[in-house]
Amino acid sequence: MEYRRMGRSGLQLSVLSFGSWVTFHKQINDNSADELMGIAYDNGINFFDNAEVYALGESEKMMGRVLKAKNWDRTSYTISSKAFFGWRGKENKPNQTGLSRKHLTEACHEALQRLQTDYLDLYFCHRPDKNTPIEEVVLTMNHLIQQGKILYWGTSEWSGVELMEAHRVAQHYRLIGPSMEQPQYNLFERNKIENDYLEVYKNVGLGTTIWSPLAAGLLTGKYNNGIPEGSRLAIEGFDWLKERWIMQDKIEKVQQLQLLANELGCSLPALSIAWCIKNPNVTTAILGATKKEQLIDNLTALKAVELLTSEVIDKIEAIMQNKPVLAEY
Repeated sequence: MEYRRMGRSGLQLSVLSFGSWVTFHKQINDNSADELMGIAYDNGINFFDNAEVYALGESEKMMGRVLKAKNWDRTSYTISSKAFFGWRGKENKPNQTGLSRKHLTEACHEALQRLQTDYLDLYFCHRPDKNTPIEEVVLTMNHLIQQGKILYWGTSEWSGVELMEAHRVAQHYRLIGPSMEQPQYNLFERNKIENDYLEVYKNVGLGTTIWSPLAAGLLTGKYNNGIPEGSRLAIEGFDWLKERWIMQDKIEKVQQLQLLANELGCSLPALSIAWCIKNPNVTTAILGATKKEQLIDNLTALKAVELLTSEVIDKIEAIMQNKPVLAEY
């Protein structure tokens, strides 16, 4: 396993990590979660990702039960939660969502209870909140760090401008700014990591814990001939994923990538994940496997990185035709 510093922080995260979005509670039970987290940990993964909204709190409860049963040294791994959407779904009342001091604080306490831990290593603002002053967000996160309830705070799907504003406020009040961002990043979704955040990396530093490196499973090739029963795009409530990804031009690109992976002697998922972590601005790519075989194959991405020569990268770009055009100043 390779470990990378999270931006300009001192924290080291495994370049591959394990997350619970969609899978925990919805697709797998405690036994499967126990097996998959065990495989991940035994292979050097030290970051396990979660959020209040995943399975409406049940995902964190499941991860908490597994971690309690495993009884690993708490200092040997990192866990996260995220707050914004709330966990009560349609039953959310005012102040049970968003980034107010009240919700961020209460969501943190609830996550600690569900995960059965004394502190969160990483705590994310799951989306930007246009209704809460950025000063309130930064002050609240700084306070939670001072209380020892969280160690690092970050954001998810914020823009580069919003991140720099958070750092401006933090510097003005001499507080701790966001250390990491969790954006989507894969062969189809590239702009934030490769374009929007360039000034943030350069000026204040930014760790990235990227999600959906396989584009909701599209980059496994399993949707090339339709949607298999039991896959995440077949789950009720995830129709928006289906509409976004299942487009014929994307399928054709995936088929071409599959041929390239065959030439290189690796799996398409391994090639796709390797392409993500080839980017030095990616701290860690979050894996979301539901089966032992999938996770073991995903882990081979560590070796597949070596296959990504400049010539192979050029072939990938020729297939994708979507490299972000950088703004000129």
